[in-house]
Amino acid sequence: MTLQYTKIARMNDATIQSNRQAEIVTFLKELRNELIDGFESLEPLKHFERQSWQHPHGGGGEISCLYGDVFEKAAVNWSGVYGKEFPMSDGTGPFFATGISLITHMLNPHAPTVHFNIRYIETKDSWWFGGGYDLTPMGFPYEEDTQHFHRIARETLDPFGNDLYLKFSQAAKEYFYLPHRHKERGVGGIFFDHYNTGNIDCDFMLWSTVGKTFLEAILPIYRLRIDQPYSPKDKDLQLSLRAHYVEFNLLYDRGTKFGFLSGGNPEAILCSMPPLAKW
Repeated sequence: MTLQYTKIARMNDATIQSNRQAEIVTFLKELRNELIDGFESLEPLKHFERQSWQHPHGGGGEISCLYGDVFEKAAVNWSGVYGKEFPMSDGTGPFFATGISLITHMLNPHAPTVHFNIRYIETKDSWWFGGGYDLTPMGFPYEEDTQHFHRIARETLDPFGNDLYLKFSQAAKEYFYLPHRHKERGVGGIFFDHYNTGNIDCDFMLWSTVGKTFLEAILPIYRLRIDQPYSPKDKDLQLSLRAHYVEFNLLYDRGTKFGFLSGGNPEAILCSMPPLAKW
C-alpha cells in the first residue's frame, strides 16, 4: 500500500494531510474488524458490542467490548481524534492521533492476558508511528507460549531489518516494567514509539505488518489454553496478578496518560481494566 499523499504532492497541504489520514484510518478500521472476527471465532455464541463516541475537538472513536465464556473481557477500540495542542510535549500545536488499542482478560487463568496497540500521530511539524504487542501470563508462564509469541514477532520484523526485533523487544522489556514491583509486567513482546525513518511508505508497511500478524501470535496460544482445567486456587492467583496489570496501566502507561490529557473518552481509556482483580 502506498499512501496517497505521495501521489498528490502538487495539491495543497490540507488535502495531502486529509488523504494520508483517511487511508491510515481505513486500514485501522479494517484491521479492527479482523481482530474482532478472530476473537469471536473462539467465542461463537457471544459478540462484541460497539459504542461510538465523539471527541470535543474533532473526530472520535468506537469502543468494542466482549464479555463471554472464553474472554472474561476483551476490548478492541479504535480512535481518530484531533486536538489543539499535543499533550505529551511542548509547543507542537494541533495534532491528529489515530490507532487501535486491544486488551484481553481471559476466564481461564492458564490463558494469558495480551495487549496490542498501533498508533499514528501527526503534529504541525512531524509524524510518527508506534505500537507493538506483549504477553502477560497470569501465574502460568508456559515457555512454549512465550517462544511462539516472540517467534512471530521476530519473523514479522526481520524483513524490515535484522536489528529491529532485538531493538523493539528490548524496548518492551524497559517499557513494560513495574519499578515498585521490581519486575516486568509479563514475558515481553515488542514495543516502538516515535518511529519515523523519513520514508512514510516503508514505515507504514512495517507498522501495518505488525498489526496484521498479531492474531497469528496469540490465537494458537488461546486455542491451546482456553479449555485447560483450572482450580479456584489458580483463579485466585490470576486475580492477584491482574492487580499488577492495573497498577502499570494507571501509574506508568503513556497511552492512558495521553488519552486523559488529550480529552479522550474515559470509558475507552479505561477499557484495559480487568472486570475483576484483587489486592
